[in-house]
Amino acid sequence: MSEFQTMHWEKDGPVARLTLNRPHLLNAMNNQATYDLNAVADEIAEDKDIRIVAIAGAGRAFCTGIDLKELSAGQIDVTYHDYWEGALRKFETMEPIVLCLIHGYCLGGGLQLAMACDIRVSTPAAQIGLPAIRESLIPGLGTWRLPRFVGMGRARWLILSGENIDGNEAQRIGLVDHLISEDTYREDFEDCVGKYRRICSKGSRMAKLVTNRAFDLGYEDFYREYIKLQAIAMTSTDFHEAITAYREKRNPKWQ
Repeated sequence: MSEFQTMHWEKDGPVARLTLNRPHLLNAMNNQATYDLNAVADEIAEDKDIRIVAIAGAGRAFCTGIDLKELSAGQIDVTYHDYWEGALRKFETMEPIVLCLIHGYCLGGGLQLAMACDIRVSTPAAQIGLPAIRESLIPGLGTWRLPRFVGMGRARWLILSGENIDGNEAQRIGLVDHLISEDTYREDFEDCVGKYRRICSKGSRMAKLVTNRAFDLGYEDFYREYIKLQAIAMTSTDFHEAITAYREKRNPKWQ
């Protein structure tokens, strides 16, 4: 595993733990962070032993998006967005299941990163939003992802108003999957990671990949993609372990 300036990651068995590490700036993302995030995503995707990715922020926030200090100083140009979106797409399309812990602030690029994850875990009081219009910017491909989560009407409101919602409201509208305690959120997040780790078979990872295509393919193309990935799932060692565990009336033990 490489060393990075703005984040670090470690491998814990089949779990990759990625921590955004600019706590003094609420984990705001500068140019270097976009390079680091791409490199981390590549390293994780290339490690075939990793089944789960757990993303969190150091300090009192998940991520507040683009570094406004560097943006206002003219140190960030349009290439930032290309690197940033490239990194998010890698997490979105990689085989491992990706979870993130939302606490404190999850704004702008922070919410964009969260939406590129498969599962979002949040505290009730977390502040979540896309405030890019305040800097006369488009909130990245949040404009593409957010309508898929909450529908076009709510997405337009959040994007065009720049207003924040809390974790409770985010769960109510389908943007957050699990709510956890403000007091024990890191421990509760680990419980969620453990839950998905226990059920993270080859089949679940193939299910992620095919579900990713649900809004982009017509029925016939989607069916062909499903059959291809189902064949991979059914010829995997995980499938044979699952069938054996069923016959033996025990929980499967993934390799």
